[in-house]
Amino acid sequence: MSETKWNVTLLIYRQKGSQSPHYDTFKLEVDPDEYVLDAVERVWAFHDRSLTFAHACHHSTCGACGMRVNDMEKLTCIVPIRDVTADGGTLKIEPLRNFPVISDLAVNMASLYAHMEQVGHRAVLPLSEEPSEPGVRPVAKAAEDDYIRLADCIECGLCISACPISAASAPYLGPAVLAGAQQHGLDGNSDLLALVDCAEGMWRCHQAFECTEVCPSNVEPGLKIMQLRQAAMRQRIKHLFGSKK
Repeated sequence: MSETKWNVTLLIYRQKGSQSPHYDTFKLEVDPDEYVLDAVERVWAFHDRSLTFAHACHHSTCGACGMRVNDMEKLTCIVPIRDVTADGGTLKIEPLRNFPVISDLAVNMASLYAHMEQVGHRAVLPLSEEPSEPGVRPVAKAAEDDYIRLADCIECGLCISACPISAASAPYLGPAVLAGAQQHGLDGNSDLLALVDCAEGMWRCHQAFECTEVCPSNVEPGLKIMQLRQAAMRQRIKHLFGSKK
C-alpha cells in the first residue's frame, strides 16, 4: 500500500423496496492502492450500516462484487482506486444494469443462473437447501462430479450489465449464457441448437463486444458468440445436405 492518501467522494446509488432511487454522498480518505470494494466496505463500516452490497472472496473468484464504477462495469475487489479516479475525484458506485435491484447495490441474478442451467451449465452445485433470498446463491452439496461451469466464467454478471442488447430485450439469453452454449457444443444437441438459434439467441447479438471489454476473467463471450454462430451454420448446412456425420 502507498503512504499517499487521497480524498475522494463516493456517490452511491440507494434503493430499498418501493422507495425512489437516489444517491448518497460520502467523503473518504483512502489509500489510492486500495480497491474500490475497500472504499464501499468502509462506508458500510463507519458511515451507514444500512448500505447493502454483495461481496465474498476479495480475490476475483466468486464474482459477487460486480458493480458499475463511474459508468463502467467492474469487479470491485480487483480494481484499485487510482485506476478509476484521482485525488479529489469522485467514485460513482451503482448496481449492475439489466438485473432487478434487491437493495442498493445488490441485484437479483436468478435469471442468469436459470439461463446457464438451460444451456447445460450449473451456476451452483446441487442444492442442499433452498436460497433464503431471491437471487442469492444457495448452500450447496459437495457433489463435485455434477459441478459444471463455463470455463473461467465466475458468473459475475458484468457482461449482461454491459450488453446493450440485454438492456433493450429482456428475453435475450445474454453473453455469458451464449458463451456457455458454445462451450457445451451443438453437435447432436438439437434442444440446445433450438434454444440459441433464434431471434432472442445468438442472432440478437449486434457484435458490440462490450461484454468482452468488461469481462474480468478473459472469457471473451463476444468471440464465443461468433463461434457459436459458425457452429450453428455448420449444423444448418449438414441438415440441408442430409449429412449424418
